[in-house]
Amino acid sequence: MSTRKRPRRLTARMRLTLSYTLFAVTAGTLSLAVVYIGMRYVPNYPLTSSNPRYRSNAPSRQEILNSLLTACGYALALLTVVGMAGGWLIAGRVLRPLQDITRAAHRAASGALEHRIALTGPRDEFTDLSDAFDEMLERLQRSFEAQQRFAANASHELRTPLAITRTMLQVAAADPAGQDWTKLVTRLQDTNQRGIEISEALLQLADLGHAPPETRPTDLAVTTGQALAAVHDEAEAFGVTVTADCGPAPTTGNPVLLRQAAVNLLHNALRHNLPTGGRVTVTTGPDPERPGHVRLTVANTGAQLAPEAVATFTEPFLRGRGRTAVTDPARRGHGLGLAIVAAVAEAHHGELRLAPEPAGGLRVTLVLPAR
Repeated sequence: MSTRKRPRRLTARMRLTLSYTLFAVTAGTLSLAVVYIGMRYVPNYPLTSSNPRYRSNAPSRQEILNSLLTACGYALALLTVVGMAGGWLIAGRVLRPLQDITRAAHRAASGALEHRIALTGPRDEFTDLSDAFDEMLERLQRSFEAQQRFAANASHELRTPLAITRTMLQVAAADPAGQDWTKLVTRLQDTNQRGIEISEALLQLADLGHAPPETRPTDLAVTTGQALAAVHDEAEAFGVTVTADCGPAPTTGNPVLLRQAAVNLLHNALRHNLPTGGRVTVTTGPDPERPGHVRLTVANTGAQLAPEAVATFTEPFLRGRGRTAVTDPARRGHGLGLAIVAAVAEAHHGELRLAPEPAGGLRVTLVLPAR
């Protein structure tokens, strides 16, 4: 997109210089005018010598006023020159931080988001602007890098089922008689379903980032109860014991998205659990750490997790090595579950907290403003 053409005008430095000069000349003119007016009220007594034999050559009042006008003219001319030179230097010094910010903005516009202004000196309007601009650049850089990783991972995830499908079809085409067609169709259906699920998750994640959801009064206890019913069969299949304590947690949000967030948290807790004897604990209610907020907490047993690894679990497609206890395809996710929950929390002006459990496993807390 081309930049809008603007009419050529004086630079800000020149405008400040002229303003300083005008102020200095105006102040000087007023001061000299006061002196001149004051001199006009000096009594016009003839100045004579006390000795009659000496003739006085003292100037008259009119001659003094004429000399004063001449001196004022030279003084104003000198004041104009000094004001222009001093104003130019002062304006350049004042605007120097703005020039640094402008250069940084041009570098950012060209794609160099790693540059920071890091303006030094006492706090003023320019340092506040510099700090705000640096913070914006940092957030843009993180967002841009996250988008790059997301695009690369999405391409890989979507390409994988397509590549598997192509391989199975090529093998079937090379040896049609030796194929178990029932098994082949089942594998193709599973692979196709995986591609559909990834696409739907990507679309849901994209929608959350573009438009605010429609909200209405709801209760996290209700949406969590619906999510528990949806994953009941999966919990029994995995042999995971689910314990729920759903106290009232009234909030304002989108029930569909909040239910999906709860389902994602439960899926994550069930699939990344112990091979046998796993447990999941679900609670809802007021958040004691943040008054005026409610929370949904899902904690599960599992492998020991490092805090630095847990901090990355909300990145798309990052499944976390060591979190899957077995190689069962039913436990394999897409790496988008927690990313979608984080997006739901952000869309509802909430917060998603992740912390490793001391005995192993993960504790995830979804915090939302209370109604």
